[in-house]
Parts: sequence; structure tokens; C-alpha cells
Amino acid sequence: MHYDVAIIGAGMSGLAAGIRLAHFDRRVCILERHYAFGGLNSYYKLGGREFDVGLHAVTNYTPPGHRNAPLSKLLRQLRISHDAFGLRPQRYSEIRFPDRRLRFDNGVELLTSDVADTFPDKVDAFRRLLADIEAYDELDLAVAPRPTRPILRDYFGDSVLSEMLLCPTMYYGNAEPHDMDFTQFVTLFKSLFFEGFARPREGVRRIIKALVRRYRGCGGTIRMNCGVERIESDERRVTALTLSTGDTITADTVLSSAGYAETMRLCGHAEEHVKPEDIGRLTFVESIALLDDLPQHLGHDATIVFFSDTDRFHYGPSEDCVDLRSGVVCCPSNYEGHDDMTEGVFRVTWLANADAWIGRDDAEYANQKARLLGPLRELGGRYIRDFADHVVFTDTFTPRTIERFTGHLNGAVYGSPIKRRDGRTHLENLFLCGTDQGFLGIIGALLSGITVANLHVLADR
Repeated sequence: MHYDVAIIGAGMSGLAAGIRLAHFDRRVCILERHYAFGGLNSYYKLGGREFDVGLHAVTNYTPPGHRNAPLSKLLRQLRISHDAFGLRPQRYSEIRFPDRRLRFDNGVELLTSDVADTFPDKVDAFRRLLADIEAYDELDLAVAPRPTRPILRDYFGDSVLSEMLLCPTMYYGNAEPHDMDFTQFVTLFKSLFFEGFARPREGVRRIIKALVRRYRGCGGTIRMNCGVERIESDERRVTALTLSTGDTITADTVLSSAGYAETMRLCGHAEEHVKPEDIGRLTFVESIALLDDLPQHLGHDATIVFFSDTDRFHYGPSEDCVDLRSGVVCCPSNYEGHDDMTEGVFRVTWLANADAWIGRDDAEYANQKARLLGPLRELGGRYIRDFADHVVFTDTFTPRTIERFTGHLNGAVYGSPIKRRDGRTHLENLFLCGTDQGFLGIIGALLSGITVANLHVLADR
């Protein structure tokens, strides 16, 4: 079977690329090795309940009418209505450090006000940073990488404010330990603080279903439970894809959302093209507690809390199985319009050590998961009085879960620290989209698929 374009992976970027290409009558096939759509942002059922994987928030949220906002642009490119995603905005979120707290919502005014109250000697510098970020072109693919910490030090000196701004931006998209590229920082800063957070009442499945429905409506083909075992090439171009089903297909162009190192392994060129620094190691554990009441009824109103128990924010692979010094707390019912949820959800994300989870025998693995219930209850007690008495169900997913369902080496959620922003590889008809292309988050993943499709397939339309 021959296609104009074959896409490896039915995550957000793969679906978006498929929709965009099918709009222009390209014959497209998406190949997904699992039974579920969504990749890093999917959902699963356990104990009769549905749980989101990955989705704390759709970032870059703007309400209808903001035509130049990233969300509006991508919806136009996909020809999907704003209502199709059913997004509801956050109430407010927080960054909590020892003795300091900054609030923010969907717009930068509340954050600026809290910076003025908490760091009055830094607010002028903060306003300069906002102006510089607003003017920065984060879509320029030719900009050379620069570390962010020295740049923030130029604005704020050694202030804790720098650490507080890095905490959410790193947690929500940074693949690099200890620092991040400034273009990535700007991208995430705009998506978190200039625009903001929203979530569908039904969770990520509503977004996935809207994308799949649109793709199929355009005539696109999806093959589920059908992975790519090998990318065949003549050293210049991809010549065929060998599938887990035993058959092969051909395509004029191949887009891969599998990740750079993972794609090179499929090509059989890992030793030649993959360096140790290409392989990501930043991964997470997430523990979920279901409660018999909603967090806002129990005294906790913030939608998302990014916290650090130390003034110097540490971001890197954990030395232990989990690093409890910082993390992210998400309570989905604290979005607008979620008040009718029948159970409260308290989700905690911590940095993890991939080696401590992947490759463990099942008994040891289960014991490690069980040991996280203590830290989960302790942290929950900081936000909700008598937290443990309200817990009715718990679950945890780990780097092992992430690696199994995404194929990302080490369960690296954000992939390689080295991004290939133009999507190119050593083969002239093989391109990357998704995490390792460099646009992150759900909106970033969708934009990545659209951008790569436009740049490398539709440029001559």
C-alpha cells in the first residue's frame, strides 16, 4: 500500500499533521502501535473510572475572538470550532516557595500585582522582562540556543523570583536538566502567563475524540495496534516502513512523532546518529487521589500549584526514585464549570529517576508505588485538612508506564534536550514532529504537527 504521507504515532502532533494534510487531499495513514490515541496526553480506565494521562491543562488558552492567538490559529488550520474542545478556564493557580507565594490566572495582570507585593524592588525589572518576552519571536527556527538562568540573573540578580518563574516553565515543558533554552522559556512563559490554562469538563478524551473525528472526516486512515518495526532506506530516502503486523507500506514522505533517538533506532542508525546527549532522562511520577468531596469544598481553591520546598529550585533526574522537594499539584474540579464532578481529584507530579522504575521486577515495582502513598497523604494534608480521611481511591503512573505507552526512552516525557526545530533528519523525506521538534504542551504539539506538515509537505501547494 502506498500513501502520500505516513505518520508514525497517533498523538496530538500526529493527528494534527494528518488533519492538515488530509484537508489538502493528501493520502495519509497514521500508524499507532497501541490501542489508544493521544500519546503523552491520553486517558485510561481503572476501577470503573477514567483518568487523564499528562493533561493538567491546555496551555495557551484564550477565549473565542482572539484571532491572532496560537489556539485560534491552530483551530483555523485544523478547521475545528472553538466549542469542539469544550475548554473551561482556570480559576487561578499559584507558585509556592518557602515564605513566598505568587498567584496567576489567564493574563499577566494578577502575576504582576503579586510580584509587586512580594518583590517590590524587582517589579520594574519584571515589567522589562515582560516587554522583552512579548517582543521576542519564539517561532524563529534559526535562533541559537541560550541558557535562561544567566539571562534572568541579569534582570533580577540572585533573587528567588527567578527560581519561582523557572519552576512552572520547567515543569511544563523543559527536557534539559538544571536550565532551559531561552526560546523554550519564552514559549512556555507566554503560554502559561500571557494566555493561561483551560480544560475540557470531560478531560483530554474530548480533545482526542474531536481530532480523530475530524481526521477521519477528511478521509484519513488510522491503523491502531500497528507499530513501525523498521524504517527502510537507501541511505538517502525512506523507501518503506516495515510494520509490526508483518506487512510493509511505502510513502512519499514520513513524519515521525516517536522522538529523535527512537526514530533513529527504527532506521537502524542509532550508533551513527544518536549521541548520549540526544537521549532525554527527565521523567516524572504522578500520584492521583480521588476524594469523596471536591477540593474547593475542603478549602483548596487553586487550580494548579507549582511548589518548591527550597528557595533554589532543583530540576533534574532524581537521585532517589522520586524527588519530593518540588512538584505540581492539580485539582481539575477547580476549573470553571467543573463543580458538578462527582468526586474530587488531587494529582501530584514529582520528578523521578527512570532507572529506579524501569526494569524492576513486578513485586519491587508495586512496593515502590505503594510507598508513595505516604508522601501523597503528607502533601495533600498541606492543602486539605483531614486529607487522608477523604481519599477513596488512588493510582500512580511512573516512568515505566510512560515508556510502555509512548516508546520514549527512559520514560522521558519531554524527549531529547536537543530539539530539531525544522524537523529535518538525515533522510530527505523523513521529518520529526511533536516533542523532539520542540513545540511543547498540547497546543504546542498540535502546532508542531501543523508546522511540519506545512513546511515539508504543503509548502508547494
